[in-house]
Amino acid sequence: MKTLLKNGTIVTGSGSKVADLLICNEKIVKIGENLLSEDAKVVDCTGKLLFPGFIDAHTHFDLDVCNTTTADDFASGGRAALRGGTTMVIDFACPNKGESLQYGLDLWHKKADGRTACDYSFHMTIDDWNDDIIKEIPKMFEQGISSFKMYLTYPAMMIGDKNIFLALQELKKYGGIAGVHCENADVIDDLIAQKKEKGEIKPSSHPETRPSVLEAEAIDRLLKMAEVADVPVVVVHLSSADGYDEICHARQRGQKVFVETCPHYLLLDDSRYYQSEYIESAKYICAPPLRKKADQEKLWKALASDQIQTVSTDHCSFSIAQKYAGQDDFTKIPGGLPGVETRGTLLYTYGVAEGRITKEQMAKLLSENPAKLYGAFPRKGVLAEGSDADIVVYDPEGQSVISAKDQAYNMDYNPFEGFRQQGRIAQVYLRGKLSVENGNILDDCGGTFIPRGKSQL
Repeated sequence: MKTLLKNGTIVTGSGSKVADLLICNEKIVKIGENLLSEDAKVVDCTGKLLFPGFIDAHTHFDLDVCNTTTADDFASGGRAALRGGTTMVIDFACPNKGESLQYGLDLWHKKADGRTACDYSFHMTIDDWNDDIIKEIPKMFEQGISSFKMYLTYPAMMIGDKNIFLALQELKKYGGIAGVHCENADVIDDLIAQKKEKGEIKPSSHPETRPSVLEAEAIDRLLKMAEVADVPVVVVHLSSADGYDEICHARQRGQKVFVETCPHYLLLDDSRYYQSEYIESAKYICAPPLRKKADQEKLWKALASDQIQTVSTDHCSFSIAQKYAGQDDFTKIPGGLPGVETRGTLLYTYGVAEGRITKEQMAKLLSENPAKLYGAFPRKGVLAEGSDADIVVYDPEGQSVISAKDQAYNMDYNPFEGFRQQGRIAQVYLRGKLSVENGNILDDCGGTFIPRGKSQL
């Protein structure tokens, strides 16, 4: 079956143009003006924007954490992603300490294979470092896993500065890249102990024990290690101006540093933690925490000047009932927010429509850059002849309001409840198949695993 999209504005990172786009056998086979194809289904896209399918390179589906499991698994999370224009997610395979990387990868395949609406791949979490793990690294690349995750906080995930440095050196041999969660674990733990000693157990203690300077310190420490190892790294979910300043300093030294931020750091602030009702504050617990409005503006300016490469979601969802686990101890509130369904419309509404970024920058942030950074380009991330026909047809007209009553998450709230949306996602094509139309999911398990190569950004 062929499909011919007529007269849409094709958006790429390098420019936009009104043209026709012909799809055949899961691929884009032709882009041009006045295309004809007698055996194709013709779809009029006049007045609509055609974006490359969005890639969310930071999700946590079906993850066991904080004595519970995320509300969204690959079935519900994949449906929500696809409905929001995300045609590919890169989740995190997370073996526990003492388990092999292969065990973690096999487990995540079992969670995702045959159950996911959008295409998917995995980063591999390194939370142990020994001779056996080192031997497994090349085997990960052989299976299409070329990116890795490490933590400077959370005892169950940390491997220490020395081993992070050794891991960076080892990954460099194979052209791999690592993303790192940057916060100072020891100081955070001490601040938490001080709060508990004073009986200050409300959600408001969460941001107060994780100040932005501790994110900045950890970023600086990571980047000094990466400088010595002579390897680029990714700072994931950057939340603060303090952290961004450290990245700028490293770049001034000549380092290559890639940066990811998230919609909640662009649009929500730490006043959410000081609401009178416990659950209204607990909903927003995440790490790093939400920051100040001044931090938001600094991040928006960094996006506008192409200093931040990707906007992912760190989608890690928990129901209201799950968030109540920390009623008597803020450290027991499972941390994370849903976001994979609303990322595209939020970035368009508060970025493109408000003049903060261009639609071409949006295409780079949501599609092209993550595809290049994580080794999926040009199969993914661009509307070009020969690429997968992953296409978001965006209608810029009209407005709506985000509501938990209209979402595909397995969730009973939305952190962006009441936020205005400019325009809507009219259709989503996944490898050439119409999979979402006017919010209706037409294929809820059409996703496939995408093996990836070396970073190209």
